[in-house]
Amino acid sequence: MSENVQLPALGESVTEGTVTRWLKSVGDTVEVDEPLLEVSTDKVDTEIPSPVAGVLEQILAEEDETVEVGAVLAVIGDGSGAGSDDAGDAQGSAEAEASAPAEEPAAPAEEPAQQKSEEPAASPAPSGGGEGTEVTLPALGESVTEGTVTRWLKEVGDEIAVDEPLLEVSTDKVDTEVPSPVAGTLLEIRAAEDETVEVGAVLAVVGSGAAPAKAEEKPAEAPAPQEKAEEKPAEAPASPAPAAPKPQEQPASPAPAPEKKAEPAPAASAQGGRGSYLTPLVRKLAAEKGVDVSTLQGTGVGGRVRKEDVLAAAEKAAAPAPAAAAPAAPAPKKPSVPEVSPLRGTTEKMSRLRKVVAERMLEAMQTQAQLTTVVEVDVTKVAKLRTRAKADFKAREGANLTFLPFYTLAAVEALKAFPKVNASIDTAKGEITYHSSENIGLAVDTERGLIVPVIKNAGDLNLAGIARQIGDLASRTRDNKVGPDDLSGATFTITNTGSGGALIDTPIVPVGQVAILGTGTITKKPVVVTGPDGEETIAIRQMAYLFLSYDHRLVDGADAARFLAAVKNRIEEGAFEAELGL
Repeated sequence: MSENVQLPALGESVTEGTVTRWLKSVGDTVEVDEPLLEVSTDKVDTEIPSPVAGVLEQILAEEDETVEVGAVLAVIGDGSGAGSDDAGDAQGSAEAEASAPAEEPAAPAEEPAQQKSEEPAASPAPSGGGEGTEVTLPALGESVTEGTVTRWLKEVGDEIAVDEPLLEVSTDKVDTEVPSPVAGTLLEIRAAEDETVEVGAVLAVVGSGAAPAKAEEKPAEAPAPQEKAEEKPAEAPASPAPAAPKPQEQPASPAPAPEKKAEPAPAASAQGGRGSYLTPLVRKLAAEKGVDVSTLQGTGVGGRVRKEDVLAAAEKAAAPAPAAAAPAAPAPKKPSVPEVSPLRGTTEKMSRLRKVVAERMLEAMQTQAQLTTVVEVDVTKVAKLRTRAKADFKAREGANLTFLPFYTLAAVEALKAFPKVNASIDTAKGEITYHSSENIGLAVDTERGLIVPVIKNAGDLNLAGIARQIGDLASRTRDNKVGPDDLSGATFTITNTGSGGALIDTPIVPVGQVAILGTGTITKKPVVVTGPDGEETIAIRQMAYLFLSYDHRLVDGADAARFLAAVKNRIEEGAFEAELGL
């Protein structure tokens, strides 16, 4: 019995994919759901698992081949057909290796000296043979052609497991980790940090663990040509020959050698004493906050210390400060002057993300007729509902109940009533498209810059669903865990400028959209309130500004005002009890 492995549907509007790497060879045994190959589309890179357990009998789509959704990629069977059509193929090397030991012993006995002298020449080039596997830069999103190596997570000589992250790469769409396709030892690094390489370029070589021997074998290559003329090559290679089997028989003993040469220990001690990589930002932040990073247990990949770890440690250290500061009350209060930034007086290279943001913002301003309309909203009722419901909401939904889900739900409801605000313009065709779904982009501030993940089909979600999506997307965006598909397809954007204390802003409408909603900070102020009998009183209310920037080519001022009025009325009405289970 055989089972076909087909290319599944991989996302909205995705019709084809490109095979980037086979993780198994013909003749390999695979388990159910074990990854067989990697496929790249214009939206996402993913692994295709085996639907059944068995033996990989046939590979029908080669690497770099583009196939349509539903096409057969491979055949999984019981092994009876594994070598029938591919016995002479390179992919059937598993069977050839099984028989090779019975035929090859005679050859080494006749020409041991020549083979020993030739082995060093073969080992430095493991990328093309069985000694090592090349790790290439995969496709990382639509129209992405290159990426920049930002950080190596492993060093030459390190042992790695399958799918364990090797390095971090930054592109103009996403920052991501590149995992190892195989288990073994990192033999070679071919792309240095801060180096920009094209998709498909070789980043590293992972092999069987012979990396330490390469440093000893390379010097032997120079005298080899001179000794061939003396007709006694067996005596010269005799000295390096014992050293060659040692890495194979006792891989543990030579392993420390490259580590001492690379001197990672002093670098680690300079960065905190735990041997984990610290970014310049984390080092500067730790110095500013007075945090000893050697005492921290990092929560990043491989135990790396992240910005959040430093901030948490700083907050914990500051907790007893009020008690200690109490006796010093008579002392003059220090002014709240912000700390001097380490960037002051420096020059740095623009990141790819910053360049892309700059280009798109400029394009948006040059191609759209943008202006902004502002309204003031009373959020007192929503604030009271939050106070009553947020603890139970957190326990029930696993998400924080902030003001943003209320704003988002009100905006989504208004977009359905005023589709002009949820549209796009194609000036070349002279067409306007009013979108059938509300895909809400959320502007998220990260260490790398502004990134906008997207809540897909927000019009189908209730308040709890929107809150969960906001929490999940914001968290994954800040942790570099979002993919290209998470960052595309927005039809309308919301930016919470008020989280930084701003009252009003004039956000720029993204290219391809016609409006963006901004929310200002919430402040308490005296407001004239009309009672149920029409009497007017002055009361302390919680107020905020909502501002809509829009493209005047499609949206008129009256359209913007009607949209904002609908959002304002929904918030001020505060009828969210059913959504909160109150």
